[in-house]
Amino acid sequence: MSEKITLIVPEGAAEVRIDKYISDNIAQLTRSAVQALIKSGNVFVGGASVTKSFKIQTGDTIDILLREPQPLDAVPENIPLNIVYEDDDLLVVNKPKGMVVHPAHGNYNGTLVNALLYHCGDRLSGINGVIRPGIVHRIDKNTSGLLIVAKNDSAHIKLSEQIRVHSFTREYEAVAVGSFKETEGTIDAPIGRNRIERKKMCVTQENSKNAVTHYSVIRQYGGFAHVRLRLETGRTHQIRVHLAYIGHPVLGDDLYGKPYKGLEGQCLHARKIGFIHPTTGEYMEFTSDLPDYFVSILNKLERM
Repeated sequence: MSEKITLIVPEGAAEVRIDKYISDNIAQLTRSAVQALIKSGNVFVGGASVTKSFKIQTGDTIDILLREPQPLDAVPENIPLNIVYEDDDLLVVNKPKGMVVHPAHGNYNGTLVNALLYHCGDRLSGINGVIRPGIVHRIDKNTSGLLIVAKNDSAHIKLSEQIRVHSFTREYEAVAVGSFKETEGTIDAPIGRNRIERKKMCVTQENSKNAVTHYSVIRQYGGFAHVRLRLETGRTHQIRVHLAYIGHPVLGDDLYGKPYKGLEGQCLHARKIGFIHPTTGEYMEFTSDLPDYFVSILNKLERM
């Protein structure tokens, strides 16, 4: 269920930021609440979603969708986990393709968090709240591979800081569409949310954050390429957005490219992860073999 509120901007209110205008005119909404609605894609002007800094004009029609909140409560579920490493501070988990990391709209059960709660009980960091306990960083549902989970707040803070200062190693492998002219390079292009399609990210200078991806081609297959990618930053969908931006979307990526017959989602695997242990100070690095779906794709390309 949802309620729609419509405002029409009168004369004299032009050039005001939309978040301020809405909060000034709807008593039940604070400015921060309005900004949250905008961020989640529930505020529209003339039918198009906007950013919080959008300046309204006389005559604009503003539609605000107030959706009934869906109660979320992550519960333990006995789901097998592929744990690569575990100690009192953290786990390194090899996530299978198709598993969502944490509960969200449309995916309330069967997530990595549900499995972690069963395995760890209350031994997970609480910094990200009850829905994302222990989650230091995420990988997409249809991306397979390694990610790290913090068991306490101290470990979570120290690991997050390594990600922030780019000392955290994250290396992926992908099959990309097209033949690369340059067999290695760096994609340095800021990423922000797509203003029209709110589920998508895009390369943009507007309300974006810097994003850097380094790539090298492992092998070309005539119209496809097996690529290694190293993240310097960690923006949402970064590899998928950056490869699509240079004209080489990840094979099977139905959001930034095209579906591929026989493949559910993108052919992308988080192959390597490295970090300084938050307690011992030791550098640790783990790798994951390419999963069966990825090897099958490579074998198919080999025969083409």
